[in-house]
Amino acid sequence: MDKGMEDYIIRATAGNGQVRAFAAVTKNLVEHARKIHNTSPVATAALGRLLTAGTMMGVMMKGEKDLLTLQIKGRGALGGIVVTADSRGQVKGYVHEPMVLLPPNEKGKLDVSGAIGPGYLSVIKDLGMKEPYVGQTALQTGEIAEDLTYYFAVSEQVPSSVGLGVLMNKNNTVSQAGGFIIQVMPFAEEKTIAFLEKKLAGITSVTSLLDQGMTPEDILEELLGELEPEITDRMPAGFFCGCSRERVSQALASIGKKDLQEMIAEGKPVEMRCHFCNTAYTFSIEEVKALLSHRGQKGDRK
Repeated sequence: MDKGMEDYIIRATAGNGQVRAFAAVTKNLVEHARKIHNTSPVATAALGRLLTAGTMMGVMMKGEKDLLTLQIKGRGALGGIVVTADSRGQVKGYVHEPMVLLPPNEKGKLDVSGAIGPGYLSVIKDLGMKEPYVGQTALQTGEIAEDLTYYFAVSEQVPSSVGLGVLMNKNNTVSQAGGFIIQVMPFAEEKTIAFLEKKLAGITSVTSLLDQGMTPEDILEELLGELEPEITDRMPAGFFCGCSRERVSQALASIGKKDLQEMIAEGKPVEMRCHFCNTAYTFSIEEVKALLSHRGQKGDRK
């Protein structure tokens, strides 16, 4: 099987440090997410865009154990999207309603905005402090890239440009996926900002760049060429879920006593699925009884 290019992220600076930039190709991880969640084309595009943003925003964090969660909640048929990323390019995510089908928008493209509808974006960063950082903004377009551009400007006061794209094959598998985030540092000169604004205005879509076979390096060269980008880091990106039987049994143990008793009364093995990777874990009645009696020992009276 020809996987083509491996998924990876690059980090760069340009214009003598006035600009920092990230670019990624994420085709394989988005296709993996499509397969495990069996998402419709519009759900694949929405999830794929947010997963791509998650990988790049994750590597902006410094700490080994730092975690980033991106949540979109909308009133559209898709319901919402949740993506979690670490600082090493590993990401996982799911959509609330994976089977949503919608007619194309007026441009003939997948209607991600229509599927999400009005709502809000939350960015939660767990940086090992007592309290996680939470930034929340209203969705501007529901197309995700523009919503993140707005989030950076409003919540982090960093003028940014975010581009995200997922291109589907005729058989609804993922043909291309990737994106970029370009950020202007506070000391950037007016002419640098003006140059970037002009350059970015000319970019019609990330998918068209990816469709030309562009790598993350090519994309940054295309966007920042005159500012002489210097690549400072390159790392693999991938879909990774750290769920385990142990963790899922803890989740099962934490539901109400009454619910556990009902499961035991039904006498059927209990199947629990991980939201993020859809892995199924089956617990026998004996195991459910053990969880219940373990709770009883801990003096839990719920």
